[in-house]
Amino acid sequence: MAAEGNLAGHGPTAGEYIGHHLKHLQSHEQTSIVDFSVFNVDSLFWSILLGVVGLFFMWRVAKGVTAGVPGRTQAAVELLLEMVDNQAKSIIHNATSRKFVGPLALTVFVWIFLMNSMDFLPVDLIPRIWEAIYGAAGRDPHHAYMRVVPTADLSTTLGLSCGVLLVCIYYNIKIKGLGGWVHELFAAPFGDKWFLYPFNFAMQIIEFLAKTVSHGMRLFGNMYAGELLFMLIALMGGVGFASGTGIAMWIGHILAGTAWAIFHILIVALQAFIFMMLTLVYVGQAHDAH
Repeated sequence: MAAEGNLAGHGPTAGEYIGHHLKHLQSHEQTSIVDFSVFNVDSLFWSILLGVVGLFFMWRVAKGVTAGVPGRTQAAVELLLEMVDNQAKSIIHNATSRKFVGPLALTVFVWIFLMNSMDFLPVDLIPRIWEAIYGAAGRDPHHAYMRVVPTADLSTTLGLSCGVLLVCIYYNIKIKGLGGWVHELFAAPFGDKWFLYPFNFAMQIIEFLAKTVSHGMRLFGNMYAGELLFMLIALMGGVGFASGTGIAMWIGHILAGTAWAIFHILIVALQAFIFMMLTLVYVGQAHDAH
């Protein structure tokens, strides 16, 4: 998979294998630690595709809703809707705001759940298919990079959290008025004294930044770790196939992969729920006056 390993006439090492799988298909090569001109094309593709799939799925369920005994899909979606609606009512008491924030929270949960669920696909399945397509197009298949879990990309999760930040700013201005929000930025949390304004403003900016960064980093950290663990488990299977005495590693790969996939179902759903709940909490805080 890595060019170095193939040029040397042998398969990739464990480090080369993981390094290849952790590299994004990018618009162009990144030359610095922070480069906003670089786009991770694979993350954009899969996140947009899964967003469309989620919207289409919810539309199909809504179109087929019946007043009688619901099917399993309709019942599951109704339970999800009820859960999100109850959480929104308990956090955001403004009924007008809930007309937008409730569907937003539902969209966030379904979208992130679908993106997280891409981790259940076999590690090499889509990258191998992409390598074949890349090679058939006359390109070097050893440089065919494809990551399929958008939420294991920090740019995706921080993009989502920045979107939540913009919603919070919007409701701060809508509920309190521009003047009221600006006054709050300078008057809270230490009090409405002119000599405290710089400290209040600094604390408010730090709070917004900390909430936004931690919101995105939490989701990214959990999904990145899960993706990396699946790669390590896949390497156990590779060792088993590559060695005559590696049957124990191969069996361990099957057992570990099964156990981690079962446990990962909880992580996938839990991380989507946590991101949704924090979205509701932060938007709810935007409705509160200090």
